[in-house]
Amino acid sequence: MPLPAMAHSSSFLVPSSSPLPPADDAVYAVVVLNQRLPRFAPLLWDRAQLRVCADGGANRVFDGMPELLPGEDPDEVRIRYKPDVIKGDMDSIRPEVKKYYSNLGAEIVDESHDQDTTDLHKCVSFITRNPPGSEKSNLHILVLGALGGRFDHEMGNINVLYRFSNIRIILLSDDCSIFLLPKTHSHEIHIERSIEGPHCGLIPMGAPSASTTTKGLRWNLNNTSMSYGGLISTSNVVEEETIRITSDSDLIWTISLRN
Repeated sequence: MPLPAMAHSSSFLVPSSSPLPPADDAVYAVVVLNQRLPRFAPLLWDRAQLRVCADGGANRVFDGMPELLPGEDPDEVRIRYKPDVIKGDMDSIRPEVKKYYSNLGAEIVDESHDQDTTDLHKCVSFITRNPPGSEKSNLHILVLGALGGRFDHEMGNINVLYRFSNIRIILLSDDCSIFLLPKTHSHEIHIERSIEGPHCGLIPMGAPSASTTTKGLRWNLNNTSMSYGGLISTSNVVEEETIRITSDSDLIWTISLRN
């Protein structure tokens, strides 16, 4: 029996004169972590229906949004790009930033009592309990600042993809995007050539794959096994507009982003 198909697209990164999401039924939430904002942060912020800062991510929005919009008044930028929620351990946010956003009406949620989960995990849990749309199946969580910095933080962020494998979560940096391909589905990845590619990778991080098949890559896999210590598909190249992937294991998909 064929697996149900899951479609993926990075159309949310395509510049548009409209602040609304592209013409689909996706509902977007943005999470900002404590790393430098990518250049497209204002675009994704405007397209999101819910904006959550993870602790020190609020510092990044406070400092970084005016830097990304140098032709505008910094105070006006900070007011316009106010997070809806700031959530986490509260050990990284600067006191003046916390006070500034609190005075603007941002909800401050201190979860310093919970040391068993990461700030990203806390933010994703909050969003799944308070989704911005009526259909959770349409929810896409776009995570800014998930890559770069400490390696253990990056691995913790990737682990969140597995902890919430039923939610579409996309980790983003200036250089690439990363998301999970659950083994419960076949996958069709629609390539937005103006903003992503050509380099890509398929990585069996959670467990080895005994059989992975792809179509649309320069070096396709045909019932190929992959594992750490063996073959993993890195530095591959997208050749077609749609990439099709099936596997007996959850896989990480990553693709380069164009500057």
